[in-house]
Amino acid sequence: MLFAFDFDGTLADAEMTVLLGEEAGVADEIAGIAARATNDEVDYATSLRERAALLEGLPETRVATAYDRITLRRGAADLIAALRAAGHDVAILTGGFEDAVGAVLEDAGVQVDDVVSNQLPIENGALTGEVEGPLVEGTKDEALQQLAAERGVDLADTVAVGDGANDIPMLQVAGEGIGVTPKPAVRPHCDTVVDSIERLHQRFEQRGVV
Repeated sequence: MLFAFDFDGTLADAEMTVLLGEEAGVADEIAGIAARATNDEVDYATSLRERAALLEGLPETRVATAYDRITLRRGAADLIAALRAAGHDVAILTGGFEDAVGAVLEDAGVQVDDVVSNQLPIENGALTGEVEGPLVEGTKDEALQQLAAERGVDLADTVAVGDGANDIPMLQVAGEGIGVTPKPAVRPHCDTVVDSIERLHQRFEQRGVV
């Protein structure tokens, strides 16, 4: 089976752009934009570009400081390890940023099979205010379908796990869509809802998935 996880709000408690906003002094503005996006009140690509623009000029050193504050939620590392030990493929599909995801996984000693994410370009040691990557305009259902095809996995044998509005497309196309404390707009699109990663692990154990 192929398991696709969102990162911000699902595997990690943090919202990357808000942490970056705290370093840039624009956290409240970014948090407001992020909240509207996760509740499906504004187009995700538009919201991401608006947030990135507010971060223009943030020094690379302060970007690293923000990313250092991100940690995996309790039980996330154990769940990923258990899924991979059971022979399943695990992917992270996130509108967040490649450098941050890579650093968090490395610090936690966690390996996954695929990461599909975005990037915040840096020029002359600071953020440009732009954002690029496959999950700006692209959607997570497309990414999940592509990964499944590459790995020869039927979509019926995929599980998507998320919490925000940009997770809805993959929750809808996956064989099972699971919400981890999902936003109100997301809950109707979930086949299963849990309140923690640890509870999700327990459910997988009960079903013989791990």
